[in-house]
Amino acid sequence: MSSTPVDNDAQSKKVLDVVIVGSGPAGHTAAIYLARAELSPVMYEGMLANGIAAGGQLTTTTEVENFPGFPEAIGGSELMDRMRAQSVRFGTDIRTETISKVDLSSRPFKLWPQFAEDDDPILCKTLVISTGATAKRMHLPGEDQYWQNGISACAVCDGALPLFRNKPLAVIGGGDSACEEATYLTKYASEVYVLVRRDELRASTIMQKRLLNHPKCKVLFNTVATEAKGDGEVLTALRTKDTKSGEEKDLEVNGLFYAIGHIPATSIVEGQLDMWEDGYIKTKPGTTQTSVHGVFAAGDVQDKVYRQAVTSAGTGCQAALEAERLLAEEEEA
Repeated sequence: MSSTPVDNDAQSKKVLDVVIVGSGPAGHTAAIYLARAELSPVMYEGMLANGIAAGGQLTTTTEVENFPGFPEAIGGSELMDRMRAQSVRFGTDIRTETISKVDLSSRPFKLWPQFAEDDDPILCKTLVISTGATAKRMHLPGEDQYWQNGISACAVCDGALPLFRNKPLAVIGGGDSACEEATYLTKYASEVYVLVRRDELRASTIMQKRLLNHPKCKVLFNTVATEAKGDGEVLTALRTKDTKSGEEKDLEVNGLFYAIGHIPATSIVEGQLDMWEDGYIKTKPGTTQTSVHGVFAAGDVQDKVYRQAVTSAGTGCQAALEAERLLAEEEEA
């Protein structure tokens, strides 16, 4: 973690203690902790940032059954509305703007909202980046109609829903994630088809064996989906194409799960924070501290393994406590 020089020219301007960029479970959990610590956090929740409404990926989920405290399940948008209301209750200043540019070269850090990049920057002592990640989608014909009505990008989030139980399901992808999603879905599905564009899997040997040896799984090599079909309300089939023969046919399935990767929303800090090759922000093990002193990363923007609402909330808590501790130490110094 590098030391960050102090910008003395900025000291005469108003400097916020902490700014949170992003409004998913990580961002709101951080806000709740920071607001209760009387640090007056300011959150930039984004205005359709990365094509997703404020609240993040959960706003595109119909029912959430695995977030603690909701035994009867809760709609994704409602869950995020409740988190937002809790943040507001404790005094978080939520601004419906998208931060499009940052300067992390010195403290206080500088941030500019979209459409105001020529104005004076917002200044803050600490920064929590919780901008999340978005699942890659194929944008098949029919996908928008049946998204969350048979099509999902998270088996762990949605696989247990009644819509998918004891039904044939499909997974698209050939890596470890696809193998994991498919084997997870076997708990609920009657059978699981895995569509692989090539004639081999890219997954690790152990994951391949687990998938290929599972009695409920069938791998369809050299196969791509070309259309999502349904009855107008829910998905009922996929149009598939053999990449070698060109043969097309319908595969009757009641669920389609994408497992073709995620894209972390890290473009605004690219080149300023240490990142992994796939764009996720690197954090010091066991913390949310980034390579820049005073900048913390929480949620899916730094988590390419779990990507769950509850784990995002956990790292949001970590980021808040770490920011609070840093500010207290600097106040005492």
